[in-house]
Amino acid sequence: MVRWFYYKRNMASRKPGMTTKIWAASALLASGWQDSVEISIAADGYIEALEPNTLYASGDRVEALIPAIPNVHSHAHQRAMAGLGERAGNHADSFWTWRKVMYHYLERMQPEDLHHIAAQLYLEMLKAGYSCVGEFQYLHHDTDGRPYANRAEMSLQCLQAARGVGLGFTALPVLYRYGGFGSAAPLDGQKRFINDADGFIDIVESLHQAAAGDAGIAVGIAPHSLRAINRELLNEVIGGLNDLAAIHIHIAEQTKEVDDCLGWSGQRPVAWLLDNFDVNSDWCLIHATHMDAAETSAMAASGCVAGLCPTTEANLGDGFFNALDYCEHQGRWAIGSDSHISIDPVEELRWLEYGMRLQTRRRNVMASATTSNTGRNLFDMALAGGAQACGRASGRIEAGYRADFLVLECNHPRLYGRRRDDLIDSWIFSGNTNLVRDVYVGGARVIADGHHADEERIAQNYRETLDRLAS
Repeated sequence: MVRWFYYKRNMASRKPGMTTKIWAASALLASGWQDSVEISIAADGYIEALEPNTLYASGDRVEALIPAIPNVHSHAHQRAMAGLGERAGNHADSFWTWRKVMYHYLERMQPEDLHHIAAQLYLEMLKAGYSCVGEFQYLHHDTDGRPYANRAEMSLQCLQAARGVGLGFTALPVLYRYGGFGSAAPLDGQKRFINDADGFIDIVESLHQAAAGDAGIAVGIAPHSLRAINRELLNEVIGGLNDLAAIHIHIAEQTKEVDDCLGWSGQRPVAWLLDNFDVNSDWCLIHATHMDAAETSAMAASGCVAGLCPTTEANLGDGFFNALDYCEHQGRWAIGSDSHISIDPVEELRWLEYGMRLQTRRRNVMASATTSNTGRNLFDMALAGGAQACGRASGRIEAGYRADFLVLECNHPRLYGRRRDDLIDSWIFSGNTNLVRDVYVGGARVIADGHHADEERIAQNYRETLDRLAS
């Protein structure tokens, strides 16, 4: 499998060196909650050893340590327009009218602009408790639709922004060739997205070169959607690339997309994809909102991950993902912030559960037979699915995994007196104040007491970028 090869490659590249230590009064290990845990972290950012029931000796000392959460779906350029699509038009608004606003916003964006927007976004992700991001980046060319000298220029701006703030990064350059099902000609507003197979493979290879030797960065691909590619193109790209961390694709987000796919192929989108490609644990299907029962069970059985973005799906009027049936078939899922109408894993997890409560008129829908605490079960699923979809050995406090952790503000009134699974439940379901105190990525404390060392400069660059775009 592609992802397992990627994990083994990272593990094989580990070198001995300086070790960092963190001591936690309580830590959520892969084996469950343990007290007085000493964690040893190698210089390359992987956990070397865990020692529960150990007196504090040296290193950082924290009260409660839990894994940090992967964010599997991001369009960094959309951070700058969050909130600008809320003015009603003359007709019924939908995803498709919002898309016109988004295309217009992209017309002037330059590489430096994207870098500063991404840096602000990734800083906000860290402060919210995300440790890595799958960046679904499709703004490839200049404003006239011409490739940059380095075709990967825009994706590299996102990669460097993530590296600069200390966020783990899975590059997912987007394969976009057509304007609709049946290889329709692209629209003028899509000219900055379009690549053929050779041009796209150049982008991926440039990203591999930039990521070489950096255990915090992985490289996958993202065919945008069934309406933006065809079977021959995607087969050519997959066959021309090696060592991919993951394959992500938007699918079945809107009912119009389902209807158009039926009109083109006679099949619903997820059914068509499963019939035409070897969808397995290397894949992440973003949204998959509108599936019938057969698609739901087949997608779950494939071993892929459903990439769910509840706040964006709500903002765009997409609908609710049928998480209840999907999970009954042991389907895997993860969360993403997508258009960044919200940058908060708590809100994504809460919306997922509340969506199911509103549909079923029950409570604690997303608890499980093994985990009766709803928040803890949501958290566990998001960790496992997120690590898989980002192609990273993360999401677990266990030897051999990335040292990606977060520390909650346990003395805050919302969390005071809460321990273990009740702590996680209360974090997710008791309010909106950000309770993330510290965040570690690869063993480095990148958020300390709620702050990033470079946040003022990043924010100023972001403000100046918005001024340039507005003018």
